[in-house]
Amino acid sequence: MSINHIVTPLDSAILDSKEYYIFYHKMIDFAFKELIVAVQRQKLCNDQEVQLFKQYCDLLLYSVEAMRIKYMYDEEDNMKVDLTDSGFPNYLEFRYLFNDLELRDEYLGKLTPIATLKEAFLNTLMHKKQPIKKSKLFQAASIVYYSSVKKEYIFNRFVQGKIINAPEDIDAKYMTSWSFFDVSHNRPFICFMYFNYDGNRVNDYKNEIYEVLKTTADRDMSLDTMAYTIDRKLPKVSPKFIKRIDLGPIHNVFAKDENQVTHIMLEAIGKKEIPLESYAISLRIDEVSSANEFKEGSFFSKQVLQKWDDVFKKRYVFAPHRIIQLLYNKTPELLNGLAKAPFEVAGLKIDIKKQKSLQSQSQ
Repeated sequence: MSINHIVTPLDSAILDSKEYYIFYHKMIDFAFKELIVAVQRQKLCNDQEVQLFKQYCDLLLYSVEAMRIKYMYDEEDNMKVDLTDSGFPNYLEFRYLFNDLELRDEYLGKLTPIATLKEAFLNTLMHKKQPIKKSKLFQAASIVYYSSVKKEYIFNRFVQGKIINAPEDIDAKYMTSWSFFDVSHNRPFICFMYFNYDGNRVNDYKNEIYEVLKTTADRDMSLDTMAYTIDRKLPKVSPKFIKRIDLGPIHNVFAKDENQVTHIMLEAIGKKEIPLESYAISLRIDEVSSANEFKEGSFFSKQVLQKWDDVFKKRYVFAPHRIIQLLYNKTPELLNGLAKAPFEVAGLKIDIKKQKSLQSQSQ
């Protein structure tokens, strides 16, 4: 494991109340659903890519929801949001989910039986006319967490998609996808590769393909370097086009990074110029295509490799109308550097009791 894979709790901020959880999880859920619709509407991905993009985003949202259930009534531990250029839960939280679910049966055996807990709830509410204690709510949440959350739906550090036929308008026969969580950025990435296969049945070679992707394309790096490494390590595969989507950062009141968009938004939230629940999402798409082929190696063991064009990099911003206006007023040069003008998405409205407390923290 490289030093870039080391994550510590010092890289994160703590959500330490029920209201914070409600606020954060509603915002992430809403923002990602808006992003999926906008990516499709703006045709940043083809139809097949959009479906896969949505599936990977669903894994992320499922994981964040699992964290909400886990921590909602826990008085001893709190979820951590990353402080780097991210806005996502700290990567350690995803690892904790896996660790918990590995021991699912052991934990379930130690929890209070559901029937006993139901009886206690009814007695407290109907006979004693008292609210349920937090400790009892935590027991109920733990039962839901360990009995309903599925480990296979948690967003892992590397998630491999299947090999499928490429769309007809693509100059390649097959495509595959994968996603990874780059721990140095604390952000998820989604990748698509279109390729040809020198053989009869590509599924006979899929394990080799999956292994190379997992070991060489599982972190942020120069896309042409990634493409060349994949090409070199898979002699039966001819990659033709690779596309990588960098999801984030999510700019919001919980972010404390040095990103210019985040800084402008936090300043405006502190001055009450924009609502506390304001958000924006940055997204970067890198693409690289094969220009032609060349042969490399000795006379008896030549390998056909791709000669890659320059990497095509495009940056986008998705935000509600008021945030787009703010960014144009404060940093027009940043928006002029985008591939397209900012894409407008719906604004979010959340009514929680501790908004004033959060407002003071953002100042």
